[in-house]
Amino acid sequence: MTETTKAETMIWQGGVAGCLDLIDQTKLPTELFRIECKDVETVWEAIKMLRVRGAPAIGIAAAYGVVLGLQSAEKGKEAFFARLDEVVDYLATSRPTAVNLFWALDRMRRVADRQRADFNGVEQLCESLLAEAKSIHEEDRRMCHSIGGHGADLLNGVEGVLTHCNAGGLATAEYGTALSVFFTAQDRGQSLHVYVDETRPLLQGARLTAWELMQRGIKATLICDSMAAQVMREGRVQAIVTGADRIAANGDSANKIGTYSLAVLARAHGIPFYIAAPSSTFDLVIESGDQIPIEERCSKEITHGFGRQTAPDGVEVYNPAFDVTPAEYIQAIITEAGVIAPVNREAIERVLGVV
Repeated sequence: MTETTKAETMIWQGGVAGCLDLIDQTKLPTELFRIECKDVETVWEAIKMLRVRGAPAIGIAAAYGVVLGLQSAEKGKEAFFARLDEVVDYLATSRPTAVNLFWALDRMRRVADRQRADFNGVEQLCESLLAEAKSIHEEDRRMCHSIGGHGADLLNGVEGVLTHCNAGGLATAEYGTALSVFFTAQDRGQSLHVYVDETRPLLQGARLTAWELMQRGIKATLICDSMAAQVMREGRVQAIVTGADRIAANGDSANKIGTYSLAVLARAHGIPFYIAAPSSTFDLVIESGDQIPIEERCSKEITHGFGRQTAPDGVEVYNPAFDVTPAEYIQAIITEAGVIAPVNREAIERVLGVV
């Protein structure tokens, strides 16, 4: 492990025998600390423990994790593909909600399957898999910038915005999804005041989003999650923009716990609620948010937050990491392909070009 000033979320170092270098986001904002992932187990642990987090970033890390997992594969065809299945299935167990994880793993498996019949050796196939992982990484970078462009158009005349959790460069390849909207508006000369929910219980807003916004010189005000309604009531924000981890065919959207509350509050105060997410976050196989699996995390995240006990021993805890915002509460979904509004199946399929 090394400490450095590099701020890029993930960097692949070397060729097929290389390693994945990533920011340990559990150390922010007080330390900018990087981890060298030299095996698939380290990538799995980084995803599970939120050292790397955010739906797009999880997918990218998992794609590189496949390459790492195959570095120890045997040379024979059958042994190699058996190891591939083992690695992909293992990485799929790291976190259940973010669909980008499974989307990226499926892409990696399809690349291998296309070469199964004409197998020309482990080395060539590993080169193809590394190239695919890098393509996923670069595609996300381009999608983030495109999302920012479409989203910034919606903020013309807006001065105050509110966001929840972290959907910035730390959660993606670059610029982010929700934060890309703010960064692009800044690039165009617009001054925004961003109110940042702390995002209980792991404080991704406080630790990560506030840090990213300050790095960019964007005015940011940190608030407790429970203060959002008062901020809206006082007229401090004219729009809300969050990311998403999985979006169903009807537009129901899963995101960090607390997002649904913001959407309901936005409706009550007449404030547009936007979601910014790439097309890879859509899971068009599932009909509605009722089918999205919700990860439940360790109770100690609530009872012993950051190592300090704040609840009595033995108290019962419910700790869902995500909630689902119904499509009817979402003004628009901002994607790299354009803005989806109204949010319904027909509009989703039209903008995403689904046949």
